[in-house]
Amino acid sequence: MRTPHALLATAVTTAALAAAAVTPAPAAPVDAVPQPGTYYVQSAVTGLNAADTSGTVEQHRPRGNEDRQQWTLRPDGAGHLLENTDTPSACLGRAGDQARTVSCAAAEARWQITPLGADRYALAAPGTDRRLTVAPKPAGAVHPAPLSVAGGAGDLATWYLTPVDAPGGPMPPREERTLDQVTFLTAHNAYANGVDGGFAPPFVDLFPNQSRGVEQQLRDGVRGFMLDIHQTPDGAILCHNSCTLVRRPVALWVDLQRITDFLRAHPEEFVTVFLEDYVDPGVLRAELDRVQGLSDVLYRPDRTGVRENGWPTVGELAAAGHRLLIFTDHSRDADRSAGLTRDTFGVMYQRDWTVENHWSMGPGIGSSDWSCHSRWYDANTTLPLTRTEPGFRPLFVMNHFRDAAVASTATNDNAKLADRARRFCQPAARKKPTYLAVDRYDLGDPAAAVDALNTYTYP
Repeated sequence: MRTPHALLATAVTTAALAAAAVTPAPAAPVDAVPQPGTYYVQSAVTGLNAADTSGTVEQHRPRGNEDRQQWTLRPDGAGHLLENTDTPSACLGRAGDQARTVSCAAAEARWQITPLGADRYALAAPGTDRRLTVAPKPAGAVHPAPLSVAGGAGDLATWYLTPVDAPGGPMPPREERTLDQVTFLTAHNAYANGVDGGFAPPFVDLFPNQSRGVEQQLRDGVRGFMLDIHQTPDGAILCHNSCTLVRRPVALWVDLQRITDFLRAHPEEFVTVFLEDYVDPGVLRAELDRVQGLSDVLYRPDRTGVRENGWPTVGELAAAGHRLLIFTDHSRDADRSAGLTRDTFGVMYQRDWTVENHWSMGPGIGSSDWSCHSRWYDANTTLPLTRTEPGFRPLFVMNHFRDAAVASTATNDNAKLADRARRFCQPAARKKPTYLAVDRYDLGDPAAAVDALNTYTYP
């Protein structure tokens, strides 16, 4: 049954979110089975959650408490039980080689949980090597939904037990916060505002994603800018879908100049630009060359040991003057074939440095889909939101908008942003969102959600 979002969202105030996040909880010893509590059983490969589907246990897109995905862990003799929170007495168990929900009193409900390090676990039938596992990916498809119980080990039989409500820690002082601890207000299609210039063909431009120009967005506290660039004889131009029939479109270098000038006037601020990128690398490089002072503020995580040592603090970035991070969604392989990669001139490939959830919650009006799953999970790609590396945690881009920007819908959705971030997307990614991307940031007070997330750190 769908959670009544409107009722839940009104109950999630900034103070309540902050208080819940920093409430201490007993910590399990390193490489121990987690404490009894309520968890998501989450595949380390796909990032999807084990869900009870009429008795069959399948991996589903994370949906908080909406899809029978929450399990109460408790010890039972030498093993453990995982009882479904929606169906008392029904536990995650086995029937032959299939994962099923069974009576919690049955022997098939008991699991031997073995820590594997890095907060990962194996769930095995006691006394056997038969483990809960995700089926291999067939050619041209994603991993099948039904979960199985099979012999052997490996990543497909590796799981996170992600707390439904993970206790957070207090936020360090501003200058001591690492980049991945901070949450930034982000404008989806920031250029599509109807103030700075044209952005779409007639009729399509009746639904701007924002209502204020980029300079005003900066003054209002927006620190992430999603920009679509298309190649024309004039260079890299900001347009939605196509620049055909668009009147007075803005060039990318113009908005980058606005951002660079703002950063030079505000040396303590940090800004990120996300390019939905349809231009050749040489065209993009020429566009960046037009921005005066860009090299003085451009941040290059590929040259500063981030993958080995983690993200720097806000204070370190400000001291170094590195305060503008630019990402492209373009393919590195495609650029190699063209003979010029974008990271050679300071534009980072987003998939190397971030994770990002699917970009739409549904059509411009009507019900919304709050599931939080990777936009880079398909037949050819498996980059789960849970992706981490030793010493490095990718930044998390949380999209919270629809196919079309309808003002009344954006107002309603933005008012629920903190609730979705805390209950759905944070546990889905096992990290706090770094960027909260919305349409019409001036409606529904999404800045309150940013403030709330900036009161605590995720474990």
